[in-house]
Amino acid sequence: MPDRKFEVVVLEHFCKGCGLCVEYCEQGKLYIVQRPNKRGIQIAGVRPDADCTGCLQCATICPDAALEITRLEAAGRRTDTKQPVGRPAP
Repeated sequence: MPDRKFEVVVLEHFCKGCGLCVEYCEQGKLYIVQRPNKRGIQIAGVRPDADCTGCLQCATICPDAALEITRLEAAGRRTDTKQPVGRPAP
């Protein structure tokens, strides 16, 4: 899947900072942010320099559904179109 790109978004209001997603991400895309958020929780963060393969291990293991994985269109197509992975296109 070298021509496919994926975007990872942590939904801060759901993340409790358990770190399971970090542990299961083989690409090192996720990490625990050192500075606590407004609720005092050290949530998961996304490394912009690491690539996501779209394996969905992080989203599957997350007990609070705090991750959104979105497939971005392949090169040569419209880049402004996003489609959530695992959900039908609208």
